[in-house]
Amino acid sequence: MPIHSPWRADFPGILALEAEGQTYLDSAATAQKPQQVLDALLGYYAQGAANVHRAQHLPGERATRAFEDTRAKVARWLNVPSAQQIVFTHGATEAFNLLAYGLEHLFQPGEQLVISALEHHANLLPWQQLALRRQLELVVLPLDADGLIDLQQAAQLIGPRCRLLAVSQLSNVLGSWQPLPELLALAKAQDALTVVDGAQGIVHGRHDLAALDCDFYVASSHKLYGADGVGLLCGRASALQQLRHWQFGGEMLRSAEYHSAAFSPAPLGFEAGTPPVSGVIALGAALDYLAGLDDARVIAHEAALHAHLLAGLRARDGIRVLGAPDVALVSFVVEGVHHADLAHLLSEQGIAVRAGHHCAMPLMKGLGLPGAIRASLGLYNDASDLARFFDALDKALELLR
Repeated sequence: MPIHSPWRADFPGILALEAEGQTYLDSAATAQKPQQVLDALLGYYAQGAANVHRAQHLPGERATRAFEDTRAKVARWLNVPSAQQIVFTHGATEAFNLLAYGLEHLFQPGEQLVISALEHHANLLPWQQLALRRQLELVVLPLDADGLIDLQQAAQLIGPRCRLLAVSQLSNVLGSWQPLPELLALAKAQDALTVVDGAQGIVHGRHDLAALDCDFYVASSHKLYGADGVGLLCGRASALQQLRHWQFGGEMLRSAEYHSAAFSPAPLGFEAGTPPVSGVIALGAALDYLAGLDDARVIAHEAALHAHLLAGLRARDGIRVLGAPDVALVSFVVEGVHHADLAHLLSEQGIAVRAGHHCAMPLMKGLGLPGAIRASLGLYNDASDLARFFDALDKALELLR
């Protein structure tokens, strides 16, 4: 049965790329935007842009109301009890750095920070550098043959010296849902803080953070069909209280003297300076759009596309799929073919895929690979996109072999 996307026409960027002969299969890097998001961006600027929280005039009040409405929408989307648990940053990477600097005072030399072998650089480097600053031990949880964090070894490695666990919900390279409940339980047994990288996971299905029960959850807008330059940090109220301020400037103050200052608590205390006002408002529009879709229908569509992509790759000789991907993306290599050469020939045929180490260089080195091709799907993709991809792939491999 043909796989059609009933939402394709909602995304002007996809239609424009298609008119240019381009097939977009890089949504795990950044997703295209529905018309509602574009309208929200234009509306903010065209109706009179203003800063938030700082003015009593109409444009400022309007911007503040829309900005704070988005905070409430994120809280509802993630099922957390208070919008005050949502901190907006300038990206997921900034959110991880906020945590690494804001929690630094809690750690003593010789204690352990625990991550996994599949982490994106954004959830590796802040902890790596924190470990170097504070003389901590950075423990790396290994993977099993399917690309999942090995729970047996995790149980051995997450011990009494573990003070923080930071792991991905869904791998951006291997496309596999990680065993978060078991991992979080191991960390909680040691009274360690828990951080979940939800940058990929938040896009696929609704996730109940009240049930997940982590201390911090990090995600970004641009993968969730929203504007770029916006990150989300959702924290348990008690965990947010442990954060120390790490950036200083306007808006995050209660009061200031020349030689002292008092700072606001979360969320505003961690949103120093002018926030990404237009991007946050546009994220609210993206969440409104997604909330209007039939979740079950979206999940079924993505599952059918993913199965079609996997089957097509596995039917071709010499292609190795990395890990055991569950949803929306597949990374692969081809025996005897360099990933950069293949990506170049695909790009020449109008196929937009990602090639390289995917910001997970240690993982690639552990797999013994210089890089891989990644094809990733959005709810706007359909079977015609995959047909063009497979046709281009066959032509490219015929040339390279």
